[in-house]
Parts: sequence; C-alpha cells; structure tokens
Amino acid sequence: MDLISRYKRLRSEAYLKETYAGPYAFVGMGGHSLANLYPVIHYLQIPLKYICVTSPTKAELIGKKFPGVKAVTDLDIVLADPEVKGVFVAASPKAHFSIARKVLESGKALFVEKPPCSDSTELETLVGLNKGIAVAGLQKRYAPAVKMLKSKLAKEKLLSYDLHYCTGAYPEGNAVLDLYIHPLDLVCHLFGQAEVLACSPAGKDSYVLMLKHKDVTGTLELSTAYSWKDACEVLKVNTGSGLYTLNQMEELTVDLRAGVLAGIPLEKTGLGKTVHRVLFAHNPFSPILTENQVYLQGYFDEIRSFALRVEHGPKGADALSDLSSLRPTYQLLDALRSN
Repeated sequence: MDLISRYKRLRSEAYLKETYAGPYAFVGMGGHSLANLYPVIHYLQIPLKYICVTSPTKAELIGKKFPGVKAVTDLDIVLADPEVKGVFVAASPKAHFSIARKVLESGKALFVEKPPCSDSTELETLVGLNKGIAVAGLQKRYAPAVKMLKSKLAKEKLLSYDLHYCTGAYPEGNAVLDLYIHPLDLVCHLFGQAEVLACSPAGKDSYVLMLKHKDVTGTLELSTAYSWKDACEVLKVNTGSGLYTLNQMEELTVDLRAGVLAGIPLEKTGLGKTVHRVLFAHNPFSPILTENQVYLQGYFDEIRSFALRVEHGPKGADALSDLSSLRPTYQLLDALRSN
C-alpha cells in the first residue's frame, strides 16, 4: 500500500475509532443551534437521547425530524434520567442561567452557550454548584488561529494591542452580554485579567475601551454602529519582533520588524525591510472539515472537547472554557455595564 493510501486509511480509521457512549441531551433549537452546534454533534455521532424545547408544536416536529430522539417540553424529565451523562444548553440567553443551574444541581455535565449568566454573582453561583465538568460555549478560544496566536504570543515581548469588533444594530438582545462577551473574552484569554483604564461611550451600545493587563495595555472599539454585511473583528498585537494581525478567525499574519542599528531603522537606509508572513489562512478551494466555517470559528473543537471530557474525564481533552475561567471576562462585562 502506498503512503498516500495508508495515510487516508489511518485518517478514516481515527474518525471511526472516536466514539461516544453518552447518551446526551440538548436544550433548545434555535437558528444558532441548527447552524453551528447540531451539525457538529451529528458529524461526531454524539448520541442524543433527548431534545428539550418549550413549544409542544416544535416538540412534535422534532420527533419526526430526529428519529430515535425523544422530544420533551419538561427539563425535569431529562434531568431525572440517570442515563444522561451531559446536557448541551443553547436556549434563549436570558434562560441560560436558570437552566444551567438546574443541570449542575442534577450532577450532570454541562455545556452552556454564551452568555451562561448575566453577571459575576450568577457566575460564582454556577461555579460553586459545579462538581464535575461545566464549560461555556465561547468558541473563539477553540479557533485554530486563536490557538496559534496564543502560542506565538507566549514567546513574545508584548507592547500593545488594538481590537475592533464592529457590527450593525442589535435590537433583539443585550449587545454587551450577547455580542461583546466575545471580544472581551478573547483578550482575557490571550492576555489575562484586565483593569479598565478608560471607557468612553461611542453611540448606542457602543464603547471605546482602554484595558491594562499584567503584561500589555490595549484599546478596543466595541460597536453596533456599523453594518452586519461588513461586520468585522480584527485584532492587532504589537510585539518586540513585529505586528500580529488576526482577522475574523480566518487569517493570522505577522509583519516582522526590520532591525535597528545604533538607533537607526535599517529600513530607512535600504539595508533592511519588513517581512510579511501568513501563519494561518482559510483556503476555500477544498471543501474539507478543517476549512469549514464551523471548524474555523471553533464550534467543532469546543463540542468535541466537551464530549471527550465527559467520556474520558478531565484528561480527555484540554479545558479551555471551564466556567471558572470566565471570571476575568465577567469582571469586564460588569465594569462595562456600570459605565
């Protein structure tokens, strides 16, 4: 057998060998769940025993669409079933805290979409109830480009950063909790706990922030005063060796700075130049798993990591978004809403 055929066979066998006994339950069935979470569960063949929704009509339709899955409208039925190992929660953001609390009180493993709760007080309640595995669906922590950037920055001298998170209007929910939790959590994940040095409102639901972390200070523009069609999330990190740019979780580049001799920038003398390197980039040419948006944005690995930990214990996969790790993020959310 040639090397290419052997590689393909081993890759397919690895997928087949990774199995999940479960069973699991899923609470909620909105657009986000259907687009980003259910497809991953289906691909991994994570066995769902229950899907819990509030609408009897939707429950009846689920029973036809998902053969073999029990559709219920009462969460207590799910939590009373000793066979259920873990529960995925992706309902209305306002309902997440009460549902998550009941799941943890039942002793089952919990995956809860962001935001898991409304403030630090509620977060501490959930952390205190957790006796096993409880993670939040902050998928950017699992994005391949973010993992690479975090690894690179660990070896760098950090100078500064700026982040722009710009969308269109968001009348259907709480922009701070539903949207800005992502960029605030990203900078906490990359740079650690932060203090708010300055916060200036910049229109409805929009802010300009300056944050001081242990090793770096950065600025953030968080705004709903732009457009959903051209929504963007761009992070630039200036380091001793150059400028890293993370664009939309799809591309990570670094512009290596030219040297300095006796205080003179060599690029001004023609003896040195900056070097632009693409460290990670989305390649849409091949429709494979690792080029899929669900994978690039981190949804795939966050669900896989949760299921592996439920099946094999804490050592089954890296714990990137345990509830206790959200404390710095919620401190920033609390501070932002107080302004």
